[in-house]
Amino acid sequence: MDIKHIADIRPSKRQLKWQQLEFYGFIHFGINTFADREWGLGTESPSLFNPTELDAVQWVRAFASAGMRGLILTCKHHDGFCLWPTKYTDYSVKRSPWRGGRGDLVREVADACQQYGLKFGIYLSPWDRHEPTYGDSERYNQFYLNQLEELLTGYGEIFSVWLDGACGEGPNGKRQVYSWDAYYRLIRRLQPDAVISVCGPDVRWCGNEAGKVRPEEWSVVPAALQRAERVQEKSQKVDDGRFGREISSQDLDLGSRKAIAGIRDLVWYPAEVNTSIRPGWFYHSSEDGKVRSLCELLEIYFGAVGGNAVLLLNVPPDKRGLIHENDAARLQELGDYLRRLFRDNLAARARFTYSTTAPGWEGRPYWRAPDGVEQAEIEVDLGAAKTFDTVVLGEAIELGQRIEAFSLSILQDEEWQEVYSGTVVGYKKIGRFEPATARYVRLSIKESRYFPTLKTFELYLRPRLPDSVR
Repeated sequence: MDIKHIADIRPSKRQLKWQQLEFYGFIHFGINTFADREWGLGTESPSLFNPTELDAVQWVRAFASAGMRGLILTCKHHDGFCLWPTKYTDYSVKRSPWRGGRGDLVREVADACQQYGLKFGIYLSPWDRHEPTYGDSERYNQFYLNQLEELLTGYGEIFSVWLDGACGEGPNGKRQVYSWDAYYRLIRRLQPDAVISVCGPDVRWCGNEAGKVRPEEWSVVPAALQRAERVQEKSQKVDDGRFGREISSQDLDLGSRKAIAGIRDLVWYPAEVNTSIRPGWFYHSSEDGKVRSLCELLEIYFGAVGGNAVLLLNVPPDKRGLIHENDAARLQELGDYLRRLFRDNLAARARFTYSTTAPGWEGRPYWRAPDGVEQAEIEVDLGAAKTFDTVVLGEAIELGQRIEAFSLSILQDEEWQEVYSGTVVGYKKIGRFEPATARYVRLSIKESRYFPTLKTFELYLRPRLPDSVR
């Protein structure tokens, strides 16, 4: 496959809408919250589940305060306990004391998301340690499809179906063979705009749960990465508390020219970075003092959202059914900082001069070079000298991911001085560097695939961090 065809691989409409969300939240909540476990055994009594102060609106408001644009709820984790009154098992909220057995947590969260304008997504674990048909592959796959259909038809628009790769033994000691293709067909039929994430064809797992991205995160990668069994093999096997802190050095380069040389079957398969605000995914009171700092969360945000990925941050509600005060305060702090940072784009009224432009492309909402022109320069006149230390770049990924290397320079004493350089851009690149003051800025695109595009060029000065975290 030549470089032109590689560069022309593009996202689907659902993938493009998903990428534009940039940042959304994960809710791990269920029987594990009350059993103080990460992985339930499937034998815990439903009577344990009783969040007497549960307030889904409080969850959604806390997530919105951080700037999140969506929320994914663990409707069923590996223990099999269901947070909605499913018709297909009694192991659910209908056998709990919460709301007198008449509650539907999925409904409450979906409604709260709609009220506050957040997208709603579902996590339905394929592994079920309670369901007796698990391991009887045909029967359990139908059970799973039945539950999936309930969630896809009863709770409005779903933006993401998050399929975990965990595959352990069931209560009968057998392992299940998941019918991934049947799951995908049902999702496409009932929620065609939803992305299928992780063990699915639309969004790939970044490869760790520590919040780290690759130095170069390409969205165009070998199609073999879409095989759910490959993700399943690399998923967590033991509940030992170590997996979420591990950063694998495997597969650091998935999409460079060298990595994809000779591979004919390539697809658009962008990365999601999933990590938790605490050491665990479910709430544990022993971790109330271990909420990630603002500095840690900013590094994760800049690396993920600013590294051509999307950030999925888990925040687990406590036994009351509330986002704990420590977590809520940190989310507010994160959102306040990001809003201050991105409030004033210093290049908003700048004049842009391009070394070359494709014929007929003048006046479009993004710039592109002519076919076959792989290097270009863009000079930016800010109108007056301004001080900045952050650049935000974005390609028009609806035309593919193309930029492979670039540098940013400022004009000082009639000489161009480089202040930052990078490789891939993709949907969004956030570059940070020492404060620089200049009127004239130049972006040099040094390498690209057939022709580069640019949709976003923004400059910012990072605000001072609060004294409490300095």
